[in-house]
Amino acid sequence: MTRGVGIAALAAVLLSSCAAVPHDPPRVAQVQPAALGLAATSAPIAQDWWTAFGDPQLDRLVTMGLADNPSLDRALARVRMAQGTLGVRRGDQLPQVTLDGQSIYQRFSNRAVYPRPYAGNAYPLSTVQANLSWNLDLFGRQRALVAGARADVAATALDAAAARLTVSTSIAQAYVGLARADQLIRVADSFVATRRQALGFINSRIRNKLASQFELRQGETLLAEADQARTRALAQRELLVHALAALVGRGADFYPQITNPRLAFDAPPVVPDLLPADLLGRRPDLLAGQARIDSAAAGRRVARADFLPNVNIQALAGFTALGLGNFFDLGARTYGAGPAIHVPIFEGGKLKAQYQGATAALDEAVAAYDDAVLGAVRDSADALTQVRASDQDAAAQRRVVAGLRETVRLDQVRVSTGLGSQLDSIDAGFRLLEAEQALVGLQSDALTRRIQLIAALGGGFNPSSQSTAAALADKTS
Repeated sequence: MTRGVGIAALAAVLLSSCAAVPHDPPRVAQVQPAALGLAATSAPIAQDWWTAFGDPQLDRLVTMGLADNPSLDRALARVRMAQGTLGVRRGDQLPQVTLDGQSIYQRFSNRAVYPRPYAGNAYPLSTVQANLSWNLDLFGRQRALVAGARADVAATALDAAAARLTVSTSIAQAYVGLARADQLIRVADSFVATRRQALGFINSRIRNKLASQFELRQGETLLAEADQARTRALAQRELLVHALAALVGRGADFYPQITNPRLAFDAPPVVPDLLPADLLGRRPDLLAGQARIDSAAAGRRVARADFLPNVNIQALAGFTALGLGNFFDLGARTYGAGPAIHVPIFEGGKLKAQYQGATAALDEAVAAYDDAVLGAVRDSADALTQVRASDQDAAAQRRVVAGLRETVRLDQVRVSTGLGSQLDSIDAGFRLLEAEQALVGLQSDALTRRIQLIAALGGGFNPSSQSTAAALADKTS
């Protein structure tokens, strides 16, 4: 009868405590792909997309950067930390068994309940006890903690994938800058040679009293400008060499190993011409945001379960005795088992505040994801527009260069036949070199815009072809 009354009372407590959970729904809705105006196409980009630029040195630098980079190492360390937390949460789901033992030499009071000869004397009090505790998780609190930890592992693994993409695109962009600096040095060298030729021609005319000091100063100024352009290009090249060495985790000893790039400025890689429908599922940063929503939702379930009873099964078995001689007697054995229940009655509003905070954390995760999605769509659209614009601009500049080259050729013909002035030919050469300099800038911009578009589209990351978390976890083990 007593046992039946206890079971009924326990059931009543469990049922009545369920009514204390507040109703506090999330307030932020997750953006849906259908509302973003993405095309119903895919954008195939290889995971080793940088090989499409056709430069073995770029391939080597990216491989080095992905193998040894502090930013990537930090991201992988966070993956290992999240995996450790997941292991702890999984362990909490299983029965916990401990063994405790102690022996205290203690004087027992002669004014308490201890009989003689123990009262007023000191004896060793020895205890050895095995304990069992198992949380039954009736309301899913531990399962929610495991789900949240699992989502955190996925998020950190995706962060590592995003870090890999950032490292590879940063190296590629710096490498394009290095190629641009090399091309500008070449153009500047031609510029310097042409202006020195012009200055020599002016000096010849001055000796023949056919030119003034004004023309001489103008020629010297133009030569100084050409020398300045070459100096700036050389300095820019050195800075980019330093940047590339740092990106691949090397120091000053690596600088001489970076040679002139062999990028084909006039044949940029082909990139998608539409925003793909699977944009949200191919960017690791957006997938990490989705995983953080899952983690926040699990945290909200944990906060909800805190309102509900927590039921454990506990058991103990061991020996307790006064005096070492009695410790090995069977009468010293002790054991027990039974359920333990914790029911929150009055928490001063703490549980409600925790639940509201967990709901707000879920809203924040959804809002952060929505903001990242809108930013990703805009970044991708901007990069696509810039690729098209840079291609058109470079094509127009190539026509300008072709026209100026024909002008220079005709001027040389006129000079050789005595129908034109050498100054006119040199001036046309100046304009051609300036146009070639601008063309180098536009062609390098076209490559840079492609790298930015590749980054905006996820850089060939494809979570459906592999388990990202498992693949990165293997690298951290």
